[in-house]
Amino acid sequence: MKKPIVVLKDVRLTLTSRAGPVSILRDVDLDAREGQSLAVVGPSGSGKTSLLMVTAGLERATSGKVQVAGHDLAGMSEDELALMRGAEIGIVFQSFHLVPTMTALENVALPLEFGGVPDAQATARELLQEVGLGHRTDHFPAQLSGGEQQRVAIARALSRRPKLILADEPTGNLDRKTGGHVIDLLFGLQRRREATLILVTHDERLAAACDRTIRMADGRIESETEALVS
Repeated sequence: MKKPIVVLKDVRLTLTSRAGPVSILRDVDLDAREGQSLAVVGPSGSGKTSLLMVTAGLERATSGKVQVAGHDLAGMSEDELALMRGAEIGIVFQSFHLVPTMTALENVALPLEFGGVPDAQATARELLQEVGLGHRTDHFPAQLSGGEQQRVAIARALSRRPKLILADEPTGNLDRKTGGHVIDLLFGLQRRREATLILVTHDERLAAACDRTIRMADGRIESETEALVS
């Protein structure tokens, strides 16, 4: 059996507000194994994005265990978490978060350069070719369509070949047809690289394409189903 890349045990996230403490995640237990695709579904406010944020180390759990690629996130400094994210995790957001003053090539090369990868721009060029944008390398985000911007964002997120891909409503700002192309690309890259994908989505058809689906409500995992193997 393949080993787990993500292990969450008894995870709680409580944030403060003017009205007092607010429970965002409650006693969450979850594991995701090498090469799996896992959909996270549920109503708005159920804790889906917060689950991704805690898994990425962008939000610290109030209590419980969060382990990613063998790293215990609770014992890591902010600098250590940043280095771990750069090496182990690729994050794809609903909003593309590209640097507007950088070309597509420069956006994809950025994490490679931060990671000290040699020939960063040559690697970035290959990645853009892989996502079908070899002809758009010198274009700025404002010169690209929404679908093209998301493909650049995916190329950037996967540039260092992370073991874990976290995607938060990656088609939320795209029309249905363009979103379908982006998802096909994301799943294809995930499978070819044997990465683990955790995907937050409201789209039940998209969730059905994943190996497993967890449903959240009120900060808890309410149920889990596995895809039927044909």
